[in-house]
Amino acid sequence: MPTVAIVGRPNVGKSAIFNRLAKRRIAIVHDQPGVTRDRINAPCQLTQHRCQLVDTGGIGATLDDGFGEQVAIEADIALATADLILFIVDAHEGLTPIDQDLAGRLRKAKSPVMLVINKVDSDKQSNAFADLSRLGLGAGIAVSAEHGRGFRELADAIDRHIAPLAGEVEEAVEEAEQRGIRLAIVGKPNAGKSSLVNAILRDNRTIVSEVAGTTRDAVDLPYEFEGERFTLVDTAGLRPRSRRDESVEVFSAMRTEKAIRRSDLCLLVIDLASGVSAQDRKIARLILDESKPCIIVLNKFDLFHPGAPDKARRAEAEEQVRRELFFLHYAPFVCTSAASGKAVHQVLRKVLAVREAASELPSTGTLNRMFQQAFDTSPPPLVGRRRLKLYYATTAVNERYRTIPVPTYVLFVNDKSMMTRSYEQYLANRIRELRPVPAVPVVFSVRSRRRNPPAGDSRRR
Repeated sequence: MPTVAIVGRPNVGKSAIFNRLAKRRIAIVHDQPGVTRDRINAPCQLTQHRCQLVDTGGIGATLDDGFGEQVAIEADIALATADLILFIVDAHEGLTPIDQDLAGRLRKAKSPVMLVINKVDSDKQSNAFADLSRLGLGAGIAVSAEHGRGFRELADAIDRHIAPLAGEVEEAVEEAEQRGIRLAIVGKPNAGKSSLVNAILRDNRTIVSEVAGTTRDAVDLPYEFEGERFTLVDTAGLRPRSRRDESVEVFSAMRTEKAIRRSDLCLLVIDLASGVSAQDRKIARLILDESKPCIIVLNKFDLFHPGAPDKARRAEAEEQVRRELFFLHYAPFVCTSAASGKAVHQVLRKVLAVREAASELPSTGTLNRMFQQAFDTSPPPLVGRRRLKLYYATTAVNERYRTIPVPTYVLFVNDKSMMTRSYEQYLANRIRELRPVPAVPVVFSVRSRRRNPPAGDSRRR
């Protein structure tokens, strides 16, 4: 759903507005500034189009350097994650320096910003906040969260902004339901990709040959298994660029790379009989670079040390592949034999298990408590005389990863240059303890809270 963030300095009524729009008393309302500690989400109940409300009240409220730093962090989070920003100001107190500073930050937002003037309890106050137009965000919408005035107009204004986004989301959901889970079946030539597809479909829908490179195009094949829809994308095997001696093979490789990008999950097929090759590693790197969920299918398992016990063979195969593809450590294994059809449907059952586990995202409050505990247990290393400080953490899910969510963990810190690789890996391990989802990578976007921070740096762990 489109995200609507509610921001403003403390005690302007953000939580009261949140509760009115959600039609529930979710956020705590109190005269004491900074009462809200966790970022709270809830669906909006007043708008015609579905959207997610985010109450940012209290973010950073325990910082020693006061409310100015607090609202700056709120603004940065809204800028990074919201489709629409509601900037709340207080009609009684009028324009304040913190309001002006926050408005300056919000004017840089790519998402639209709507000025909402709270505590307008009667029409007589309409001239009392004329100076708020100096914020450069329009005349604003006057509301009273205490008495419920102006909320129909506010809901209509929100609808006008989110209607195009809501339509796109509904279309994306409908398309996803029709195509089901899109699986890109990738690997080097002659690894057994088409044989795997035929074994799953129990039909010779794709050409199988010992001649490497028989499949030239990415082929979409719908399939239903245990009541769930899938789209199997059989792709051409990727050869090294130096061996792509035909223009048609170059285009086949491009289609394979595109299939990886538009997939919900990649099945990387490894030929156990010939072992892991340099080309296997290159394909694995493409999957990693796209931050795609992945399951490694160890094909031709029947030809791997035949005669030895299955348990010992499986352990040796996994150890060998894990050593060669160490950077794809988040991908689980399934041992199959596409030629005989053995265990091929275990692949789809593994996919369904991954989707179920990935659908549960940790709440923002839970995530921040986990990170705070991680920082307390093992503080970041000193860089000179300074140490990395975490202000806030949240998650964002790209539309491309709707079916099997791959959240980006957005960390707002004092200076992202102090985030070392080893400490990032430590945090990734803590996330995996909190959210043990095999096949799904952990992606970070670290944002500096310096006055002119560089763009966030996204990394996978």
